[in-house]
Amino acid sequence: MTKSELIARIAELNPHLYQRDVERIVSTIFDEIASALARGDRVELRGFGAFSVKHRDARVGRNPRTGETVSVDAKAAPYFKTGKQLRELLNGGESV
Repeated sequence: MTKSELIARIAELNPHLYQRDVERIVSTIFDEIASALARGDRVELRGFGAFSVKHRDARVGRNPRTGETVSVDAKAAPYFKTGKQLRELLNGGESV
């Protein structure tokens, strides 16, 4: 599902809301999640999952084509861990 499909689905389920308002709401939610992760915070949506940032230390890697050693800088990567309800839904448990 793409962001535009999500917006269309929410607007369809909530006919009392204008599509432009739904688009603003969805964009605000995504922006707030991104801002929280950029600050190093953790975002938890109960039953769905938790977004956090994993920090990876600098290391020495290897170029697979040439075999030459290459230094890889430290970096931060977003990480998502599914919630219990989502895992159960995906594994044939009770539906939400």
